[in-house]
Order: sequence, then C-alpha cells, then structure tokens
Amino acid sequence: MTPDEILSRVLYKDQDVIVLDKPAGLAVHAGPNSPDHLELYLPGLSFGWAEVPKLAHRLDRDTSGCLILGRHAKAIKRLGKMFEQHRVDKVYWSVCHGAPEADSGTVDAPLLKVSARGQGWRIKVDPAGQPSMTDWSVLGRGGGLSWIEWRPRTGRTHQIRIHAKHLGCPLLGDAYYGPDPETKVRLHLLARAVSFPALAPSKEPVRVTAPPPAHMIEALRTCGWRGD
Repeated sequence: MTPDEILSRVLYKDQDVIVLDKPAGLAVHAGPNSPDHLELYLPGLSFGWAEVPKLAHRLDRDTSGCLILGRHAKAIKRLGKMFEQHRVDKVYWSVCHGAPEADSGTVDAPLLKVSARGQGWRIKVDPAGQPSMTDWSVLGRGGGLSWIEWRPRTGRTHQIRIHAKHLGCPLLGDAYYGPDPETKVRLHLLARAVSFPALAPSKEPVRVTAPPPAHMIEALRTCGWRGD
C-alpha cells in the first residue's frame, strides 16, 4: 500500500473518529511477519492535526472492511468504553463452503485459545473458553456456497471464523480453519458495517458501510449478490 491508497480508503471522518476500509492482507500492528502494517500509515491520516489517529479496535490481517480510529486521546477513551459496553454494532459478510440448513440462527459456543508446540496458537470451541455468541442469517446461496451475514454479540479473536466452522460452513479461503490448508484463495470475510453513537452529543449516530473487496465479488455474485 501507499499513503495515498490508504487515504483513498477513508469511508467516514469527523472531528473525533475516522472509519477506514482496511484492505485484506494488511496487518494492523507490527509483528514478526508484518513489516508492512497499518500503523505505519496512520500519520498520513492526521489531516493536519498534530495528533496521529489510533486504532479503537482491530481486524485480522486477512479481513477487510470497516475499522474505527480515534483522532485524539479523549475519542480513544470514549470509543473504548463503547466497545466495553457493547454499544458498537458490527456487521460482517462472508462467503462460506456449504450452507446451514436454516436461514438464520445464533451460534452460542465458548472459544478457547490453545497453543501447540511448533504450530503456534489456534482458537477452538471448548466449554472452558470465553462465552461467545454470534447471530447469523443467510443472504444467498449458490454453487455450493453461501453468503452469510454475521452480527457478533461478543468480540473474541477469530470468533466468526470458528463459529462458521462450528455451524458446518467454514469460510471460503480460510487456510487455518477451512477444509483446505493449502488454499490460495483469500479469506472471504468483510467487516461490512459499523454503527455507534456520535461522540458529539448533538450529532446523529455514525453508520458506515464498506464495499466488498475485489476478491469476494465473484463468489458473492454466485450466491445472488447483485451489487446494490
């Protein structure tokens, strides 16, 4: 990515927050395998302010879509409280292998982080894990795939990916939890929308929607999406 490309992905901006359409494949934080990461580009989103915006939450490297940034310390603190109080609504889209029998439902399955020597860590459904709930609905089906909307009630690591697998329809392109660990297909998971109260009391709530990334378009159309 270039600074101009990141700048072009701003979906919403006011005096307190920025909502960015994070590209798939870009980690939000630095790491051993992430020499290129979003935090390197945040100074370019200052828009003339001395303070650099900061992440209010995170998305996985391979997930695209709505990512909320706070433009100053007070905004970050208030956004943090909103997340703690479950006042930030998040909607995800995915394309999955197969499809559930029903058209909608809720996955209520606790998630536990486990480590294996030489294999790093994974998340799995386990009664000893943290409570985790995700509401879901099927928006379309076709070609052995399903287009599913997810509304997580909790915010656990890899929650949607694990809950999709638990439901019997793992995400297309999920090399960790899907049926094909050698897949070359990108993860088909989009942080489709976010909504939360405006930090300025006189303003309407913030509601932002991200477009599907290019790598999801073909599969979404197979499932009936028409781009409207």
